[in-house]
Amino acid sequence: MAGKRLWIIAAVVIVFAAGGFWLWRTLSPRESTDDAQMTGHVSPVAARVAGTVKAILVSDNQVVKAGDVLVEIDRRDYEIAVARAEADLAAAEAHSRAARAGVPVTSAAARGEEHSANAGTGNAEAALRAADREVDASRAKLNAAKARQVEAAANATRASQDLERMRPLAAKDEISKQQFDAAATTAQATQAAAESAVASVHEAEANLDVSEAKRVQSGGMLTQARAQAQAAATAPQQIALTQAQAAGADAQVLQAQAALDQARVNLERTTVTAPSAGVISRKSIEVGQVIQPSQQLMAITSLGDVWVTANFKETQLASMRVGQKASIDVDAYGHAVEGHVESIAAATGATFSLLPPDNATGNFVKVVQRIPVKIVLDKQADQGTPLRPGMSVNATVYVK
Repeated sequence: MAGKRLWIIAAVVIVFAAGGFWLWRTLSPRESTDDAQMTGHVSPVAARVAGTVKAILVSDNQVVKAGDVLVEIDRRDYEIAVARAEADLAAAEAHSRAARAGVPVTSAAARGEEHSANAGTGNAEAALRAADREVDASRAKLNAAKARQVEAAANATRASQDLERMRPLAAKDEISKQQFDAAATTAQATQAAAESAVASVHEAEANLDVSEAKRVQSGGMLTQARAQAQAAATAPQQIALTQAQAAGADAQVLQAQAALDQARVNLERTTVTAPSAGVISRKSIEVGQVIQPSQQLMAITSLGDVWVTANFKETQLASMRVGQKASIDVDAYGHAVEGHVESIAAATGATFSLLPPDNATGNFVKVVQRIPVKIVLDKQADQGTPLRPGMSVNATVYVK
C-alpha cells in the first residue's frame, strides 16, 4: 500500500513539474519571428591554374571530406614548366659557381698587375733619368768636340799659313831645309788634327742622337708604364665588380629557385581538393572543359556547422540580449531545436542591401526595420533530420 502511494506521489510531482514548465514556456516573455532561415558555410571551389579538365571525381550532392580530390587538370604543360625551371636553376647555379670562383682569381691578378705596374713605372722613371743624364753627357761631349774642332782648324790654318810664308824663304835658302820640313810636318799634323776633330764632332753628334732616341724611348716606356699603373690602380674597382657579378649570379639562383617553387606549386594545383568537409553543390564543369584561374567549379556546403539568422523587428529588440535562450521550430520536420542568441547585427538588413532606401524625400513613409540576430544551436540535428542552409524556421527568443 505504501509503495502504491509513493508511485502516485511521484506521478503527481511529474505532472505538476510538466505543467509548470509548460506554463513557464507559455507565459514567459518572448519575441518570435517567422522571417528566419538556416545559414551555414558554403565554400566555393575555384581553379588556381588554367588548363583542361581531365577528370571529375565527384558528383552533385556527394559528401566529401577535407582534402578529397575533386578535379584533376591536365598536368603535362606544368610538368614541362617544372623541368624548364629545374634546368634554369642548374644553369644559374653553375653561373654562380663560376662567378664566385672568378673573384679570387681576379683579385690576385689585379693585385699582381698593380704591383708590376708600379715596379715598371719606377724602372721607366729611372731609365728616363739615366737617358737624360746620358743626353746631357753626349751634349757636353759634342760641345767639347766642337771646341776642339775650332781649335784644330785654327791650328791647321796657322800652320798652313806659316808653311806658305816659309816656302819662298826656303826657295831663297833664307831658312834651312830642316825648318821648312818641320813647318810642313806641323801643317800636315794640324790638318790631320782638324780632320780628326771634325770626325769627333760627327761621332759626338751621332752619340747625342742615340742618347736622345734613348730618352724618347724611355719617355714612351714611362708613359706606357704610367698608363699601365693607372689601369692597375682600378684593381679595387675590378674586384668590386667581380664581387658584384658574383652577387648578381647568386640573386639569379634565388630567382630561378623561386621560379621552380612556383612551377611546382602550379603543378600541385592541377589537383583540386576539397577545402572543407560538406556536400558538393552547384557543380558547373565538365570533362574536357578549358578553365581559367579563379573560375568557380563548384561549392561545398557544410551541414555540420549551421546556425539561424532571424530577422527581428527593431521594436522586438528592447529586451533581447546575447546569451538568451531560443527555440527554433523547423518547418521541414515539425519539431523544435534549442539554441541561444550569439550576436545581434550592428545595422539593419536594409543598410547592407544593394540599393539601400533613401528616406530623405518628401514621400517618406516610416517602415519598421528588421535587424538580423544570429542564433546558434545548442545541439546539432540528428543525421536523419539534417538542417540545411536556407531552410525556413520560426525563431523564438525568451527575453527574460
